[in-house]
Amino acid sequence: MFVTVASHKGGVAKTTTAVHLADYFNSFAPTLLLDADPTKNALDWYEKGREGKRLPFRVAPDGQGPKLASQYTHIVIDKGQRPTMDDLKTYAGFEADELLIVPTVPAPCDVDGLMRMVATLQEMGAKHYRVLLTRVPVDAAKDATALREALVEMGVPIFQTQIPRLKTFERAAGEGTVAKHINDKTSERAWKAYVDAGKEILQ
Repeated sequence: MFVTVASHKGGVAKTTTAVHLADYFNSFAPTLLLDADPTKNALDWYEKGREGKRLPFRVAPDGQGPKLASQYTHIVIDKGQRPTMDDLKTYAGFEADELLIVPTVPAPCDVDGLMRMVATLQEMGAKHYRVLLTRVPVDAAKDATALREALVEMGVPIFQTQIPRLKTFERAAGEGTVAKHINDKTSERAWKAYVDAGKEILQ
């Protein structure tokens, strides 16, 4: 399975999504996370990990993909923001084993970028892509519901699962691990959200 996480805008939990899904996939089969973002956030995340909580899967620069890909069952790509047309042609999911995940926050400035990206994907005839609502605040339930309904009406595929805005994810990034290893009251909820998203993908 090839999963690419890309968005028009930064700050939408793109790397958080890539890391947590890679960890979930790795519990079933060897998984490689390729960092294709110029900021190299996924590599930084990995390097912060401490013994016992270090990410259990391989994280490598995207340039090593051709050399490493044959060794892994699942490959997750953390792509930079504002993907070009060529990027979308490469990662937009034209094959059955490819999926492009487009994370977005249900806020006006984020939705504008999402709609531009979705329009491009639809014009290209992309088949295997799906929007994931991320960093959803408790007080934004109506906004999330309204966005979900608008996307469904447009024929845009969207995850049933949505990712809540929780401090657990920030702590996980700071410690170089995933939410399930963070000792706080929302870690279980944070991890379950990505488990549920992962199940939707593997189904």
